[in-house]
Amino acid sequence: MLDGIVKFSNTIFQPLIDLGSAPMMLILLTLFALIMGVKFSKALEGGIKLAVALTGMGMVINILTSAFSKSLQAFVANTGIQLSITDVGWAPLATITWGSPYTLFFLLILVIINMVMLALNKTNTLDVDIFNFWHPALLGIIILYFSNNLFVATLFVVFIGVLKFINSDLMKPTFNDLLNMPEQNPTTTTHLNFMLNPLIMLFDTIFDKFFYKLDKYDFNAAELNKKIGFWGSKFAIGSYLGVFVGLLGQQSITAIFALAFTGAVSLELFSIVGSWFISAVEPLSQGITNFMAKRFPGRKLFIGIDWPFLGARAEMWATANVLAPILLIMSLFLPGNAILPLAGIIAIGLTPALLVVCRGKMLRMIIIGVFMLPIFLWSGTMIAPLVTDTAQNVGAFPSGLESSQMISHSTKEGPVEGMVAILIGKAVSNPNAKSVVYAVGALSAYLILFIWYAGKMKVRNRIYLEENEDASAPTPVAAKGTL
Repeated sequence: MLDGIVKFSNTIFQPLIDLGSAPMMLILLTLFALIMGVKFSKALEGGIKLAVALTGMGMVINILTSAFSKSLQAFVANTGIQLSITDVGWAPLATITWGSPYTLFFLLILVIINMVMLALNKTNTLDVDIFNFWHPALLGIIILYFSNNLFVATLFVVFIGVLKFINSDLMKPTFNDLLNMPEQNPTTTTHLNFMLNPLIMLFDTIFDKFFYKLDKYDFNAAELNKKIGFWGSKFAIGSYLGVFVGLLGQQSITAIFALAFTGAVSLELFSIVGSWFISAVEPLSQGITNFMAKRFPGRKLFIGIDWPFLGARAEMWATANVLAPILLIMSLFLPGNAILPLAGIIAIGLTPALLVVCRGKMLRMIIIGVFMLPIFLWSGTMIAPLVTDTAQNVGAFPSGLESSQMISHSTKEGPVEGMVAILIGKAVSNPNAKSVVYAVGALSAYLILFIWYAGKMKVRNRIYLEENEDASAPTPVAAKGTL
């Protein structure tokens, strides 16, 4: 049945896929928005913005990878260190995923699951972050890559989707606390990067028990960012990256300057072009919100959007700036890693989750972040063959690289889920005792850790509720005649 649905979808959408990712997404986003009742002009505006964003991100990545490839090849030749995977960032992975005939199927399944959970009162979150549905869809594609089993892939996507919706409810009081949002504000997020929360919570609990005295050395992130100023900006970090890559490849002074300036402009453009993706899906998100509001009248719903609403907290960016050079140096010596962080050097797949769990304690964020970085590098290395093959199949392979070059993303959201998906895919394709034990063990550990984390968050949320009740309680008035 599932294969039949996918084949039917392929028959309809294959002509669109053949147009390429940007034209395809222009047409699909426009059509989906129209179905949700969005005006044609607004629907078309969102479709054009998304096509432009996909095109622009591809161009920036090509600039960066083309400029750095010669120096990195020289570095490998000079040292023998095999960092042979090029980090192209999140946009090519999104393009690859949206170019897959299975992504729209997974999207439909997740929308249905969200509606069912809302109807059964198992979540209060309406997920309108449609673009980032590619994250769980990619997990399904990973399983399909290794096993070609759509049923198992769909089950895993549903499993992660259910946990994501539950997690968005669990995090809502913390978002209110971090951003001083009023109770009636519906903003939350289902982004996959927050599925790192359980693992970060484990580290945070260890910190509470054994290293809590270090909290007295914590510092103010806003003041740090102010002191660093330009030297912690994307321009500066891109320049450092270019110089570092140039020195690794023993390039000339002229070449090092060129790499520095290319790195600077590329990192800044990543941020600018990345914001276009957010605005592109706003018409569709609003259409879905209106559609659901009509079907759940009077129900208090949270609205799941992309994570950048947390960008107002300086701790997130200050931590990312501190972790960037650590990630770069770590990549050179970490056993099992073959990816040099380039486009993913600013670890936005990690720092928002650190902010939520640690609640702005920046010293904790940095220390725990260092322990989390290897997971991203290993995951990026493990999925590189899949990313490379799929990119070539859907026509999303960066034009500035040789066809034999492997590509991936060094700080891809959901690194743990990606590794679990690989284990499941291998166990399904080759169900021997070892592979099945690894897959079942990893999946069980993942679920147990999430259940434990959910309990911890419920305790935190009860404390938030008690504090709010105390704050709203009327102040006792002294009786007449008392002093």
